[in-house]
Amino acid sequence: MPKKFKKISGDVVYSTNPDFDYAFENDEITASLAPEKQDLRVWLDRKMRKGKVATLIKGFIGNDEDLSTLARLLKTKCGTGGSAKDGEIIIQGDVRDKVLDLLNQEGYKAKKAGG
Repeated sequence: MPKKFKKISGDVVYSTNPDFDYAFENDEITASLAPEKQDLRVWLDRKMRKGKVATLIKGFIGNDEDLSTLARLLKTKCGTGGSAKDGEIIIQGDVRDKVLDLLNQEGYKAKKAGG
């Protein structure tokens, strides 16, 4: 697993002071809401995908680790590929109904959205 680089705030690149402590931006970790408090929307999307259909899950509030765990569960249950980033999950193919059922079984509040 690759290391995640933290963004250092300020202009210091290197310091010879042994007591110097770098100040990192965004060090706080956001706590994920409970599944029953999440309000997820399941979209069907064709934009920017050369006409291919993808299922989008938007509205996840929480940290990236919980988002990727949920995405991994949905991808394995649907038998397709996908990704998770920026608070949304992309599942390849038109599996909106199956994703909706899986999210409801896991305790999430999920609704169809967008046409």
